[in-house]
Amino acid sequence: MPFDRSGTFFETTKAIEVDGGIAVRAKRGNIGAQWWSRRFVDVLEQVCDPGRLTRGRAYARKGQVLGFSLSPGRVTAQVQGSRPEPYAVTIVIDAFDEAQWTSLTEALGARALYRAALLAGEMPQEIVELFDEQGLPLFPGSLDIRCTCPDWGVPCKHGSAVLYVLAEAFDDDPFLVLAWRGRAREALLDALRGTPEPLPEVDPLAVDESPLESRLADYYSPGISLSRLRERPSRVTTPPELLLRALDAPPVKVRHIPLTDLLRSAYRDLADHEE
Repeated sequence: MPFDRSGTFFETTKAIEVDGGIAVRAKRGNIGAQWWSRRFVDVLEQVCDPGRLTRGRAYARKGQVLGFSLSPGRVTAQVQGSRPEPYAVTIVIDAFDEAQWTSLTEALGARALYRAALLAGEMPQEIVELFDEQGLPLFPGSLDIRCTCPDWGVPCKHGSAVLYVLAEAFDDDPFLVLAWRGRAREALLDALRGTPEPLPEVDPLAVDESPLESRLADYYSPGISLSRLRERPSRVTTPPELLLRALDAPPVKVRHIPLTDLLRSAYRDLADHEE
């Protein structure tokens, strides 16, 4: 039984049909095909009312969302409900500030894999862990959702519809996830292009080649001090999830999360336990 924000009962009616609204492509099943979209939908299903999410999916599939715009920390949209005037929906999250993005960009630029993937227009799954390491989660754990409709529920079906349309928009452009957190695509890529490539490691045992004739007098002398040949601990550590990176990921998901994502943290926990 629905009540408005003042506690007064109101009767639900059928939504006014829309011509030319934004309708999600997934007409049945899950909304969001890419891993980053599914991760966002998982957040929604954890923090939002299941019943209103169901009605929101129906609205999103019917095209009741008239339009939306995304800016740092904010999404605004219009949703056609049962009343002639479309409802205004606003979804707010915390956007990272300039200092935080400087730290994130430096961390991304220092890892050749992430840097190359982003410059190629791709979103590597491991980027979530990098953001977590910086204490700045990529996906929000909570959402401030507001709607001008009389429904007191958060989110209402109009807000839920916008969230599902947003999830499918992430499918088309993963950089929208970063833009919502405060860094537009071109600004991030320009910063990454300006990040110097990591310097190659120098082999301390390497010696310059020279003709044999020029070294006959000291041919049997060591090229470097013998003290430098003592055994030293390796500076390179093998990540415990190396096997997961080397093998093809199985097409298995648990609650829409790829199995390799779940196994990666388990491998690391085992490595920590051994230590």
